[in-house]
Amino acid sequence: MTKAYLFLAAALAAAPGLASAQAAQNTAPKISPAARAVHDAAIVLDTHFDTPALFSRPGWDFADRHAVTKDGSQVDLPRMVDGGVDGGFFAIYTAQGPRTKAGDDAARAAALVRAVEIHEMLVKHSDKIEIALKADDAARIVAKGKRFAYLSMENAYPLAGDPGMLDAFYALGVRMVGFAHFKDNDFADSATDKPEWGGLSPKGKALLEEMNRLGVIPDPSHSSDAVLAQVIEQSKTPVVLSHSGVRAVFDHPRNVPDDLLKKLAERGGVIQINAFSSYMIPPPPPNPEREKALAALGPKYGPRDKLTEAKVVEMVAERRAILAKYPMPRANLEDLMAHLLYALKLIGPDHVGLSGDFDGGGGVDGYDSIADLPIVTERLLKAGYSKDDIAKIWGGNVLRVLRETEAYVASQK
Repeated sequence: MTKAYLFLAAALAAAPGLASAQAAQNTAPKISPAARAVHDAAIVLDTHFDTPALFSRPGWDFADRHAVTKDGSQVDLPRMVDGGVDGGFFAIYTAQGPRTKAGDDAARAAALVRAVEIHEMLVKHSDKIEIALKADDAARIVAKGKRFAYLSMENAYPLAGDPGMLDAFYALGVRMVGFAHFKDNDFADSATDKPEWGGLSPKGKALLEEMNRLGVIPDPSHSSDAVLAQVIEQSKTPVVLSHSGVRAVFDHPRNVPDDLLKKLAERGGVIQINAFSSYMIPPPPPNPEREKALAALGPKYGPRDKLTEAKVVEMVAERRAILAKYPMPRANLEDLMAHLLYALKLIGPDHVGLSGDFDGGGGVDGYDSIADLPIVTERLLKAGYSKDDIAKIWGGNVLRVLRETEAYVASQK
């Protein structure tokens, strides 16, 4: 399944009551006043929004209130307010295609278009959200009553034809780059493909050096264990896994083993626990009728970034009907907390955060949109974590890594 349709997983198994709740004026979850106060006191960010894939969709606006049960989307400005979410990393995602000159050129062009779309959104809604380029920008922008947006790149494929393009994307605001995605590429092995390079390729090692030189956070999410080990060892700055899980909790190649989590922490890195059902529970038993019906949605409706809002609503409703007829299991908040609490116990609150992978296939029952983040704050308080711990988990750790990355660059000049 391509990532263009993974976002619909957010609408898989929402309870009937959720639709009415999402349609309400305020979708913030019901938590204690004490937990909400702790949540609101922190700078809260998510390190992986795939929401820019929606920016070119006809009629879809980031400033409008949407509902996951209606159009499948999980992040917008009203729901960021509901969830006490101050900002995040907006991803320039490019699906892996042919590793040819034509493929490289197309990937570069697609990524530049996506970067422009993010900037267009920021200009259009400049009274509500602002680009962040430095670690200290987050607090500065929040103090103005706005949300902040860092840029990231998921899959370095757009750089394959010309690694020097990293300078251009840095100038556009990119501050974190992932090496690969579902497939191996010219830079690195993927966690979900047959190893080709044994980790980083020579070009991947050169790209890591360029990230360190410029001040870009290396992100080995989606990359193989060998890549992660090499990046941790070779990077001059700490590493962030922008959306990954814990293999000891659920054995999946996208999740990280304990030994690498410990090495990540020893070098000052951070894992952002991913709310992605497929990486948390076993796959459902095959159901040919269900798969046939779901597979027919793509050809019937076409690319989601070309669909009107009405067509997307129609498609989400049809998908929900299919899944009501042929149910699929879905991970829930307890599964997410199992990964989070395990990582916190293993490597401590200085090295752990969260990312929903929202609008890219993420979301689990009970944690289905950006409005749901305060639920985790309450759970962390009940688990014994302090206000300061929670501030680190929600954003302080990643901002600390970005600050250390900036300091390294300054030290080299």
